[in-house]
Amino acid sequence: MSAEEATINPDGTQTMGEDAGAAADDAGADADAGAGGDAGEDAGGAGEEDFAEGMGGEGAAEDVVKGTDPAIFLFLGFVAIAALWFFFWYKKKKEEEDSDSFFSQMDGEKFNLKLPEAVDEYYEVKKKCEAAGWKPGEPSPQGAQAQNASGPHRMLAQALMKRCIADIPIVQHIQKESGGMNKLYSQSMCSVKQWKAYQAAENMVSAEVDEVRAEADEIEPGWSQVIWRQAMQYHQMLKQRHEAEEKAREAMAQQKKVEEKKLTPEEQAKRKEEAAEKAAKELIQAEEREKGGKKAGSAKKGSK
Repeated sequence: MSAEEATINPDGTQTMGEDAGAAADDAGADADAGAGGDAGEDAGGAGEEDFAEGMGGEGAAEDVVKGTDPAIFLFLGFVAIAALWFFFWYKKKKEEEDSDSFFSQMDGEKFNLKLPEAVDEYYEVKKKCEAAGWKPGEPSPQGAQAQNASGPHRMLAQALMKRCIADIPIVQHIQKESGGMNKLYSQSMCSVKQWKAYQAAENMVSAEVDEVRAEADEIEPGWSQVIWRQAMQYHQMLKQRHEAEEKAREAMAQQKKVEEKKLTPEEQAKRKEEAAEKAAKELIQAEEREKGGKKAGSAKKGSK
């Protein structure tokens, strides 16, 4: 009888022969299964840990977003609104500056008016007349005194009429521009600066008109009612005379050009020589007259 090998199982029992081999195989299988189970459990645990970590990262990102201070959004909104306001304000200011520049260039010095020099000249004459005995409000002299051109009353009346005639152009200018400027201002089509310049010019002219009327009544009571109408008539007469003289000068100049074109160069040179000789003769004659006057003066002094 052969000796059977005894096998000690992991649980402490003993198996003999074939039973021992089977038991050993069962034990190996159990060991392998246990090892596989442990490995699966380890892998599953590792997967769960990775998933948990991923979920934890997303939660942290959400916490960062949810934790942003609302004051930052308010500040960014305020900056955006301020930038828009500044843009529109700058644009409006630029348009106003361009508008002011346009009207300034369009009108230029249109309302930069000054009173004529005849105004100061009148007051100088008035001082002289007062020194000569003239008094405001006195009736005009009659008879021979009225014909005296050097009398204070007549001199002052002439000076005032000269002043009034000199005022006519600026009065007409304001009358011409008044309607247009009031219409432009009512429609906001002129700058404030231009409107103020117009008002200043209008007030100055209006004050001058009233002052001339007051002075006219001091010289001749009731003259204020007709002085501006008379001045307008004289102004028109002087204007027509000036225009006629200007046309006559232009006609003469044109005729002279035509005549010079007809003359040959030799004839033109001869005419210039004749004009120079004539001027020389006139100069010599003037010197002779001056010498003769000096001799006569010295002879009179000697006879005395």
